[in-house]
Amino acid sequence: MTFPAHAKINFGLFILERRPDGYHNIETVFHRIDLSDEIELLGSPEIRVVTTNPDVPSNERNICYRAAQILRHQLGVKEGVTITLRKNIPVGAGLGGGSADAGALLRELPGFWGRSIEEPALQQIALQLGSDVPYFLNPGTALARGRGELLDYFTLDIPYTILLCYPHIHVSTAWAYANVTPDAKAPQLDLKGLLLHGLKTPARLVRELRNDFEPVVFRHWPEIMGVKETMLRCGAQYASMSGSGSAVFGLFSKMDDAREADGVLSAKGYVTFRTNAHFLP
Repeated sequence: MTFPAHAKINFGLFILERRPDGYHNIETVFHRIDLSDEIELLGSPEIRVVTTNPDVPSNERNICYRAAQILRHQLGVKEGVTITLRKNIPVGAGLGGGSADAGALLRELPGFWGRSIEEPALQQIALQLGSDVPYFLNPGTALARGRGELLDYFTLDIPYTILLCYPHIHVSTAWAYANVTPDAKAPQLDLKGLLLHGLKTPARLVRELRNDFEPVVFRHWPEIMGVKETMLRCGAQYASMSGSGSAVFGLFSKMDDAREADGVLSAKGYVTFRTNAHFLP
């Protein structure tokens, strides 16, 4: 069995108050792009993870390994599985690569073992693995609140080419949360409505959306800010860091502008990916 796990970007990321459980309440919109890992499952007596990226652990520290362990215990399965992760999503980029893999695996593995699992139990396992893993259990774009597990799915048609740039910088999510200054005041805007109706006037996105991780990350890694500035200088209608970074994406109405930005950033040795307008996985 082989299936994809698509990366996400964030439209707006508001970091609200720190919770008693140590997590932060957030408000953001998750949206999938045309960049994915490929996951292959093969029968095995034990749980094994094989990965094409040496920076991704293949032992019990791997999120897919943990997901399979929890599922096997909960479903009472005796056999194991060999999980091969063909990694295309950069690690430490704010694109949810590990969470995407775990979410896709949770959805597909029960059937691979000839079992089924109730949706509430699946959601509980996903949240146990990570705050944004529940999003990857279902298709579509979603407004996320709470830790990221309170999800309102909707269809979002992006009429722009999305250019994504990874500048070979690993930003630890734990580091970003430890250094960000939360704003307990929730944003006074309808994020879902803004994305559904505001894409025709991208100046609204520039004016009303923000990623609260940008100030602290840009101070520590000015080159990430430089990626955003390059995209805007080349004609992006809107640009933002995704998640806690370090990947930056821009929305381009003209393909020539996207190609120009792609060329400038690639010449610096950065990795770029393009998602065509109106993409739906």
